[in-house]
Amino acid sequence: MEYTYIIIDSDASSNLQLQHHLEEYGEFTCNAIAQNSADGLNSILKSNPSIVFINLNEKASEYFHMVLELHQYVKELPILIGISRGKQYAYEAIKNNFFDYWLMPYSEFDIRKSLLKLKKLMPKEQASQTICLKSYKDYRYVDTDEILYLKADNNATDFILKDGSTISAFKTLKTFEETLPKNFIRIHQSYILNTNYVSRINYGKSICSLKQDNHQLPFSKSYKENIDDLKKLLTKSTFRTLN
Repeated sequence: MEYTYIIIDSDASSNLQLQHHLEEYGEFTCNAIAQNSADGLNSILKSNPSIVFINLNEKASEYFHMVLELHQYVKELPILIGISRGKQYAYEAIKNNFFDYWLMPYSEFDIRKSLLKLKKLMPKEQASQTICLKSYKDYRYVDTDEILYLKADNNATDFILKDGSTISAFKTLKTFEETLPKNFIRIHQSYILNTNYVSRINYGKSICSLKQDNHQLPFSKSYKENIDDLKKLLTKSTFRTLN
């Protein structure tokens, strides 16, 4: 799961600063930015974010009233984090069950500690390790660990498994790119591979080799960034030889 958030703040500068700090944490996605309490309430009800950042410097009493009103419409409030240039609203924020209170200018260390606490409170859900492939009235359940790679075949997708078998599903490769666990990456217009089986990356030939049966899959320039990220990930868990 991603941690979605909205910002309620009429100050465009502090909006940008906050988003910049949160960009370091890839799991956090901005759903909306609101300029006042009315727009903020509407955005919360519309997008149901995980976190709401509220700049309390302007019209703090209105924002605290918005939080009280929010109880009328939702069973569970999002995580609330107050932002201010001073500590004058801290006590009221605690009374209204705010998760944290950040002072401006932002402290990178304080933000990191707060977000780590938040992630501990709301751990990310594990991606499903079983995928259902439907073909007409036939439902096939496949453990994702058994999948070597996926190959596009017009408007269908072929799943190549460790045992050498192939299963066809009548959905596009893009559909599965958005639903598979994070160890699956797109490397080509026609291929998604399971990074757990990569044994070699050859930049000269633009080929990824897999551990099973010497499969070699091409990667294209448009997905080179994914390949670079994969190389970094694999390098962290291996010993480098000295040449």
